[in-house]
Amino acid sequence: MRQIFKIAKAELFTLFYSPIAWMILVVFTFQTGMGFADTMQEMLRGQSSGLGLSFISANIFSGQRGLLASVQSYLYLYMPLLTMGLMSRELSSGSIKLLYSSPITSSQIIRGKFLAMMAYSLLLIAVLLVYVVVCMFIVDKFELAPVLSGLLAIYLLMCAYAAIGLFMSSLTSYQVVAALGTLVLLGTLSYMNKVWQSIDFVRDITYWLSISGRCNEMIAGLICTEDVLYFIIVVAMFLGLSILKLQANRTHASFSSVWSKYALVVIAAMALGYTTSRPIFMAYYDTTETKRNTLTPNSQAIMAKLDGGLTITTYVNLLDREGYNGMPEMVNEDKQQLKQYIRFKPETKLKYVYYYDTASNNPRLNFVYKNKSLAEMAQKEAEIKDLDIDMFLKPEEIRKQINLRDEGNVFVRLVERENGQKAFLRIYEDMMKFPDEAEISAVFKRMVMKLPKIAFLQGQGERKIEGDRIKDYTLFSSVKTFRYALTNQGCDVETLDLSGNNQIPKGVDIIVVSDMLQDMDSVSKRKLDAYIANGGNLVVTIKPGSAVMESFISQFGVKTIPGQLVQPKTDVAANAVICRPTNAAISIAPMFELMIKQHAYVGMVKAAGLVMAEDKGFKATPVLQTDTMKTWNETQTIDFVNDSASVDIMAGEKADSFVTAMALSRKVGNKEQRIMIIGDADCISNGGMKPPIRYYGASNFSLIPGMFHWLSYGTVPVDVSRPHSKDNTLFLTKGSLKVVKYGLMGVIPGLLLIGSSILLIRRRRK
Repeated sequence: MRQIFKIAKAELFTLFYSPIAWMILVVFTFQTGMGFADTMQEMLRGQSSGLGLSFISANIFSGQRGLLASVQSYLYLYMPLLTMGLMSRELSSGSIKLLYSSPITSSQIIRGKFLAMMAYSLLLIAVLLVYVVVCMFIVDKFELAPVLSGLLAIYLLMCAYAAIGLFMSSLTSYQVVAALGTLVLLGTLSYMNKVWQSIDFVRDITYWLSISGRCNEMIAGLICTEDVLYFIIVVAMFLGLSILKLQANRTHASFSSVWSKYALVVIAAMALGYTTSRPIFMAYYDTTETKRNTLTPNSQAIMAKLDGGLTITTYVNLLDREGYNGMPEMVNEDKQQLKQYIRFKPETKLKYVYYYDTASNNPRLNFVYKNKSLAEMAQKEAEIKDLDIDMFLKPEEIRKQINLRDEGNVFVRLVERENGQKAFLRIYEDMMKFPDEAEISAVFKRMVMKLPKIAFLQGQGERKIEGDRIKDYTLFSSVKTFRYALTNQGCDVETLDLSGNNQIPKGVDIIVVSDMLQDMDSVSKRKLDAYIANGGNLVVTIKPGSAVMESFISQFGVKTIPGQLVQPKTDVAANAVICRPTNAAISIAPMFELMIKQHAYVGMVKAAGLVMAEDKGFKATPVLQTDTMKTWNETQTIDFVNDSASVDIMAGEKADSFVTAMALSRKVGNKEQRIMIIGDADCISNGGMKPPIRYYGASNFSLIPGMFHWLSYGTVPVDVSRPHSKDNTLFLTKGSLKVVKYGLMGVIPGLLLIGSSILLIRRRRK
């Protein structure tokens, strides 16, 4: 070890007696200081303007524009300049012969050079630590652990770059060639996750070998053995290749002998990399305080109950608009969608089945390939995408395995347990597209416990759960491509007809009574009354002026305020009102608390205000209430497009804030009965999900998971809410920001520049 330290010390002296090392240190300090100062300035502006800040520590260092993420993106530009002379200088000056003639092994030479680069890398990390120390003083309850995880990732990346640069420097006596070669090799390693991705097994090796984004998880605060071992293996591989190169020069070994040893080192590294990237051999440590990189406790509890084997088969249709997500070259990217779940059940088998068939979401094909058969369309699409048509099952072949026509033959996953249970995981027509934790956990939860069955009453003109009428409830109940549809949140939905001898099925947990247009017959009413008397849960939606629904809700002690609610706004019909969750609604479901934080609202058109008229034994909790804008119950105006409404006190109109959704509860035996009454039956309809209010924050769909979470006693949707961040305050003013900015961008780089200049001048004089 003494020889190694001597070589490292000599290399460091040589490095700091050249302008390159100092130039990189000065530029790195200035560049990171500028990025840090800009981020702080942006946050200070946000805090000064009244916008609430959260997860400040993460946003400064690990966000998309965070400091460590930025360093990762341009670090590759510095390391080739530092490493290009490590061995090239020895080779070009002839001093390598002195090293060969000394009692020093090739391994000691390489390890000494690499140790010098490790020491220099620590100096760059020390620069980043300055910003950490600054944040510890100006950020309230600064979250240190994930930032240290990110610094570890950056340091390991520097070491990997140094090992790669050292190897390239050992190949040539020209420093510029060594630097360019390092850049080329780093570019190649970054691109490896795109190479041979269509070949099974090989794709896993090349995907593992890619260095692109390798630090992302650690920067976010999640330390995984796969990432740590990746850097160790890559460093060991390139150091081993460098040692073999020096030894070959020293002994004048034959070409075949040298290359066979090179191949052995590379193959051994690939084998280790493949093994350590298998889920069963991977371990994780989430350094974040809120464990935001890990499944929530509820999801973990669900996964713990999934005993036995689990297989997830992804069916990919060549003619599907979303089929590219599962094509061979995208398989490893696609698997990342399930990585958090595989972490807790690593023995899960992932399969991909390719076929072609008519897809419900790709009308383009019928326009482009007029009068073409399915086989001809598939052949042409395979040629365009450079795919082998033989890898795709024909329509009749896939239909023998599974019926995907009900799913529209679109991108879908089938989850299967050893006991035969099956469920589909879908993608949705929204910005996120792929299922999130709530939807994935709901699928698994359906397999380990009974989830609610929701029946929609029919026969009295209620809203239907099939068809595409604007007023119906198809979207939120059963549309498979809508993320918040009850069927995608773990519920079973069905229609309920109580006429004749039909009875309420025993498995029904919630009944939806939606704006009945006519009274129920005595037989149907008796059945529903018995369900209510026994403590059955209900959702009741009404429209103002309905005598049928007014009579129905009177049994709960609720009545509507005469007229419809009006809230004048520019360029929008006055009977469109903004309703926001109340503070009391926070106790109903986490979704309402989230809506309050996000300043989200539910838009209603022709809505009724709700009040408790008499005590029927229910505890009433207001869930939605019209906001602070001027609102009243209009009893006279009908045409809100051509007429302008105004408050008429004599007609019984009153300006106030009105409750538009109310939660009722009471004890029935050992059960708490829960009833949700909504004063606008249209606000959750197919057309009403997007209210005509030109105001940011409409979130009608949030009402669905919110109320059904309460009605199902927290069973669905799965509660994936997380603890709130604690580092929400920035102790910084404009004046102190200037001090930080000038200090980090001017004083520190300036002192380094002056110090390095004095040192270099003194050395030249000597």
